[in-house]
Amino acid sequence: MYEFLHPRQDNAAPPTVQLKSLGRVMAVTSGKGGVGKTFVSANLAAALTKRGHRVLVLDADLGLANLDVVLNLYPKVTLHDVFTGKAKLEEAIVQAPGGFSVLLAGSGMVEYSRLTPEVRDDFQRIMGSLIPQYDIVLLDTGAGISDVVLFAVSLASEVLVVATPEPTSLTDAYATIKVLATQQRRQNIHTVINQTARLGDGRAITAQLQQVLDRFVVTEPGRPIRLIHLGDIPLDPSVRQSVMRRQLLMQSLPGCPAAIAIAQLAAKLAETIIAQANLLSSSSSQNPTG
Repeated sequence: MYEFLHPRQDNAAPPTVQLKSLGRVMAVTSGKGGVGKTFVSANLAAALTKRGHRVLVLDADLGLANLDVVLNLYPKVTLHDVFTGKAKLEEAIVQAPGGFSVLLAGSGMVEYSRLTPEVRDDFQRIMGSLIPQYDIVLLDTGAGISDVVLFAVSLASEVLVVATPEPTSLTDAYATIKVLATQQRRQNIHTVINQTARLGDGRAITAQLQQVLDRFVVTEPGRPIRLIHLGDIPLDPSVRQSVMRRQLLMQSLPGCPAAIAIAQLAAKLAETIIAQANLLSSSSSQNPTG
């Protein structure tokens, strides 16, 4: 079906990083830009908020942040100010139109396009402060497999890879998933296929990706990589309208096909990942000594 997904076998063992993922954190990432990753993050947050969950979206694309553009926000305080000590963390958290919280990064911060020890420490400190306050934190990461993106993803307990049916998007999605499986020892990765033309296309694409991963990606015995298809978002002209108007689709056109699909994604997340995190949190509080 998607014959272009025939990567070369790579026998070189990639460097590994220790995964220190934090609970109730989902990284929303992609292999390439322009596939709707930030659109999905923002509207998924709005849909989860509508279901009664406390949600924060953190713009983890430190060099090319654009969450503020999507949400039509003009922040006076950003993550950059928190990193540099010019502002407190709570001063940088603002309410988005959909009722959820956001922590925005300043765009064009060249000093944060590389993973320095300072950036790593600041990021971990901020994440440790944020997590207890929310039911789920969505990390809107940059695209690709740079060290900054991979570090942001490593902080998440769950990963959602957004792709479109285009060959370049799927090829880059495969490369991203391969790195997450080999370097971070990820076993379960969720997928959302955006801009699908027909019902069932996304599930078929995910199945094709799974076949290629099974064939070409070598993992530890007993730890195969498993793609979990979370859902599709259909090709819908309403999406472009909302993006051009800098409005959340879940607010401006909640009855359109793409908005309905996002609401269904939120329902799946609430019933699985958030519910499991709450169950684990409840169990640990009742048994503090383990």
